[in-house]
Amino acid sequence: MENNLAFPGSLHGRWLGPIVGSGQEQTESQKITVKGREVNNGVVILTVRDSKNSFELQCNQGASGCAALDPANYVMVRLPKNHGLYDCVNVEVHRQSTNSEHGDMLGQYCLIEAK
Repeated sequence: MENNLAFPGSLHGRWLGPIVGSGQEQTESQKITVKGREVNNGVVILTVRDSKNSFELQCNQGASGCAALDPANYVMVRLPKNHGLYDCVNVEVHRQSTNSEHGDMLGQYCLIEAK
């Protein structure tokens, strides 16, 4: 399977700075369902669906904040531009919580929207 990312090259070695995105800087959150997961050439690829669309979340295997999540329901938070590990739209995935707050952060990913 070929690695088709939203930027030239692969996610390998694309660390661009510290993880930022807590508190007031987080923007929009949405409920998602992880439908599947795979690892391809060191890239963790999660197949995800929200209420309308399917897309992928990708991260570098072994990187801090990269987890091959089990199929289940989660909350995804899009980080502001220029925040996060990757040179793309960065998101954090959180455990679902019973209250309005996000649960524990489980990982940080590059959002690859379906074309």
